[in-house]
Amino acid sequence: MTEPEVTVRSVRRRRKPTLPPDTPPPVNLRNWAIYSALTLGAAILMFEGFLSDRPTRTPLPTLSQATDVRSAIAETAESLEVVVGWDLTLSVPEGVPDSVVIRVIPEGRADSLTSIKPAHQLSDTAYLPAPPAGQTAQGLSCVAARHGELPPQVVCTPWQYVRPTASAVVAALPRQIVVQPSGLQVDPDIGGRCAEWQRTHPPDSVWIEVNRKAVPECTGPNQKPIVAQFCAFAVLPDGRRIKTANSINNRYCDVLFTEWIRERLS
Repeated sequence: MTEPEVTVRSVRRRRKPTLPPDTPPPVNLRNWAIYSALTLGAAILMFEGFLSDRPTRTPLPTLSQATDVRSAIAETAESLEVVVGWDLTLSVPEGVPDSVVIRVIPEGRADSLTSIKPAHQLSDTAYLPAPPAGQTAQGLSCVAARHGELPPQVVCTPWQYVRPTASAVVAALPRQIVVQPSGLQVDPDIGGRCAEWQRTHPPDSVWIEVNRKAVPECTGPNQKPIVAQFCAFAVLPDGRRIKTANSINNRYCDVLFTEWIRERLS
């Protein structure tokens, strides 16, 4: 028995021709110029900002002086409590004052109240007689830093305290008239700024919060209002308590009237 003959054929594969590599695009000089200019501009701006943001050191003054003198006045019994506050300007460590001199100078009196405090203390309290009802107490609060034998630089701020008179218009003859509040610190109108504001704003109220905060033009050197709002109440012969004509339709007076009624009943 013969074996079958096997024929093996070879298959030739054609090789694909090798493509040449892609050549890179030519350099775009215009783009490189734009990118270089942007990078250089950003670097210049950063460097300039770094230089401009560096704080410049201003030399401190050689001596510290008193500044921002202010007074807060309250009525205690038959006296006025005048709390004088101040600040000291910055200086080199050697320029701290030896002490601080405080003078409260009431208007119409020949004498004044003077005290000396250490440099680290920034307030002092003086007491003056309270003015009679219907009168105003005025004066100056002055502070000076002492530096040895050098002449002091005195800084003064004016102040005033108003006590209203107990008079009002009521329909019936009252047994007693009460004015609330009984007294208020009212800053002087330096330069007539508040009067000018009221003249140019006739329909507007000076108050942001009555007797506490007014518009900037009607706020004085002690950060107190230049104007004041007083309310008059009356006690009739039969014991009834009523508002007078100047206190009707006034929200601020309504609050004071309610508080006054509660005080009388307690």
